[in-house]
Amino acid sequence: MKTVIFDLDGTLADTSADLIASANACFRGLGYGDVLDPLGDAHTAFRGGKAMLSLGFSRVRPGFTEEDVMAQYPVLLEAYAQDIDTHTRLYEGAAEAVEALRGAGYAVGVCTNKPEDLADRLLTRLGVRDLFGSMIGAKTVGVSKPDPKPYLAAVEEAGGILAQSFLVGDTETDRNTARAAGVPCALVTFGPDGDGVAGLVPEALLSHYNELMQITKELIG
Repeated sequence: MKTVIFDLDGTLADTSADLIASANACFRGLGYGDVLDPLGDAHTAFRGGKAMLSLGFSRVRPGFTEEDVMAQYPVLLEAYAQDIDTHTRLYEGAAEAVEALRGAGYAVGVCTNKPEDLADRLLTRLGVRDLFGSMIGAKTVGVSKPDPKPYLAAVEEAGGILAQSFLVGDTETDRNTARAAGVPCALVTFGPDGDGVAGLVPEALLSHYNELMQITKELIG
């Protein structure tokens, strides 16, 4: 089957505010208060928990170490698990676009660097988990994007064929994943990086999910 694989954070859903809140919970626990800004630091939120912690520590603890980040990472995950969908919303038209792909005979799946259990929980809370034929998260196959193995696993689990697939994402990590897997990539322009993702030279730019079907036909037929 022809297959479309989606990143999650910043691609299917705007998760930035809840991600930032989980990192700020760590810094409050350390006595620093809310170090990160939900709007200004949204682009870092989409690059993962460790990136958020590193940014926060750079502001309050010069000379911080990797050990500082790793000590707080489990705290962040726990805080995030407790409030995973307080502010998170699917991007406009995302669910409808995925349903349209399924109706047209395409396989669809998710490949994210969010831990698989959290990704599964979030999509379930958002009411769309059953739309996706695969769910590959961080370390599900032992490595994370931009290594191509998670993408390959997402395509296979969805019942697809690599040569007739592409990745929808929002960051350089997704661009590099697609390149490593030898498949096209469409990057969304409604994330915090906006039209700046054009500089990553993806095969397509997605400004709204109502464009997804046409882009899909152009990239994999």
